[in-house]
Order: sequence, then C-alpha cells, then structure tokens
Amino acid sequence: MSKNSNKSTPISEFGEFGLIKHLTNEINIEQSSTIKGIGDDCAVISPNAKNSVVSTEIFTEGVHFNLMYFPLKHLGFKCVTAAISDIVAMNAIPTQILVSIALSSKFSVEAVEQIYDGFNSACEHYHIDFVGGDTTSSLTGLVINVTAIGEANSQELVYRNGAKKNDLICVTGDLGGAYMGLQLLERENEVFKANPNEQPKLEGYDYIVRRQLSPLARTDMKEHFFSREVHPTSMIDISDGLASELKHLATESNCGCRIYEQNIPIDDQTKQMAEEFSINPLVAALNGGEDFELLFTIPVSEHDKVKNDPNITVLGHVVEANEGVGLMTGGGSLVELTAQGWKTPEE
Repeated sequence: MSKNSNKSTPISEFGEFGLIKHLTNEINIEQSSTIKGIGDDCAVISPNAKNSVVSTEIFTEGVHFNLMYFPLKHLGFKCVTAAISDIVAMNAIPTQILVSIALSSKFSVEAVEQIYDGFNSACEHYHIDFVGGDTTSSLTGLVINVTAIGEANSQELVYRNGAKKNDLICVTGDLGGAYMGLQLLERENEVFKANPNEQPKLEGYDYIVRRQLSPLARTDMKEHFFSREVHPTSMIDISDGLASELKHLATESNCGCRIYEQNIPIDDQTKQMAEEFSINPLVAALNGGEDFELLFTIPVSEHDKVKNDPNITVLGHVVEANEGVGLMTGGGSLVELTAQGWKTPEE
C-alpha cells in the first residue's frame, strides 16, 4: 500500500471518507462466510450453522506501545494478532476483523498506510477478512481497536470454566520472551534519547525482539489438537502473563492450580537477557505477558499424547479450589501466585 515512504501527505487532503476509501480499496475477501465487507453501514457475515465468537482489543499509544521503537506496520500486525489470539483460545477459527482507529494530527497519510499494511499483512497471514471499522480524530495520539470474529461447532468450543481436578495444566511454546524483548527495546530507546548517534544493540536477540514487535497467534493448535486427539477441557491465551491467566482459569473453573518451576518453558535468549538485566527469568514468564501462547488443561488420561510433543509443555495439574493457585519452586517451596495484569497508569 505504501508507495513512497519519504512523502508526507496531510490527512486533511483526503478527509475521513476519502482516507477510508484510499486505505481499503485493495482489500480482498477470502472467507465464504463474508457476504458483504467494507463499503456499507454494516458488514454482512453468514456463519452457516456454526457458532460465531467475537472479541475486541484496544491499544493506546503511551500505554500499550511506544512509537519511538515500534514500526507502524509491526504495530498493525500485532494488534490483529492480539485480537485473533482470543478467538484461537476458544478453539475457534478466526474469520473476520473490524478495526477502528483514532489519529492525531501528527500522522500523515503515509504513516496510516503503514499501519493498514500491518492490518492487511495479518489478514493474509491468518487468512481472515478485513470487513469494516471506523476512523476518528484524537487529541492525544494513536488508539487502535480491533474486533475479531470467528466460528466453531458447539462441540469444538473450549471455555475457561471446564478444568477438573487432576487435569493436566499445559502451555504451548515458551514464555517471557515478549517481556524481555520489551526491556531491551526500552533500554536502547533510552540510550538513543541520550545520544541519537548511538546505534541500537539488538544483535543476538532477534527472537525476543520479534516476540515483542511481531508475535504470532497460535492458529496452528486447533488442527494440532485434532490430529493428535487431544481434548482441552479449558483454555485461555497468555496476554497478561502466566500467573494472571492461571488465576483466571482457576476462578472460572472453581479449582486450584499447582505448577512446577522446572517445567516452565523459557527460551535461552530470554534467560540471557534476563541475566543482563538482573531479572529472574521466572518473573518474566509469570508476569510479563504478550506471549500469546495458549494455556490449557487436558484430562490426565491424555498425558501420553503430549509428553513428547515439542509444541506442548505440561506445567502441573489441577487441584481443589481451597488449595489455591501455587508454584512449587525447585527448592521445594510452595509459593502462592498473584495476578499482575493491567494496572491504571499513575498520574
């Protein structure tokens, strides 16, 4: 979409409706359930006999992202990923998104094109349709809201409230990388502000930088579960950190959780960066967030199906609700986990 990165066209040259037409004139429809996309008062979606699932995510400049080091195309892609991840956590297939965006006067048409390039790139990656949204002005910066829509048969849907005592607690991928990537980018941004001629030192940490700037939702896992006859009893995506998501599952399923420190999967780059910052990598995994991996439970009878699966790690097991949500450390101590999650920015 972006043709000339050196050009800076004021949005006023297009106006609201002209900008929308300019940004969406190359959007293609892939899903058969999309009857009408952008161009009318509403999108029209026909999910056949399946259940529709809907989720929404909002992202605010200065709270969720820093444009000093976050490329606009990557930002657009990540916003879609975060919304799609909620659909995946229901064991559903994402099909459409709607995006609303609020822009301050500092953004040119070309800058907005880069954001939409990210939206469109994500749609191509996840094979979903971009079917609508809204644009408005902002006095404080950039705000992006993504609504994601998906579909699944009733018997395929997985909720947060299905965990049972003795179920195994499992996770996909590895944890803490996005948080340590953020710490690295924040550090290099401070160095740049002090000396604009200083080049950022990101060599050797491409994995954790990618985990922060362009994470991927685990859309591969629905088929993975099906092909291995694995049946999640509850599931949630890890956007606020492992501890927070465990608390959510425990609350909704009226159960307790026991996980083991030595079982938590942490990538070597995450460990190296944590050591450089004098941070316990366990803290990054438990409280960092934005890994967009899947936390889920399965019947203990299915242990053999996942024990040698490189995509899945068994963290622990479900216990009675009165036993709480705890971590058994390598030293044999039981530590109660507390949810960090979202906090109001200090004035």
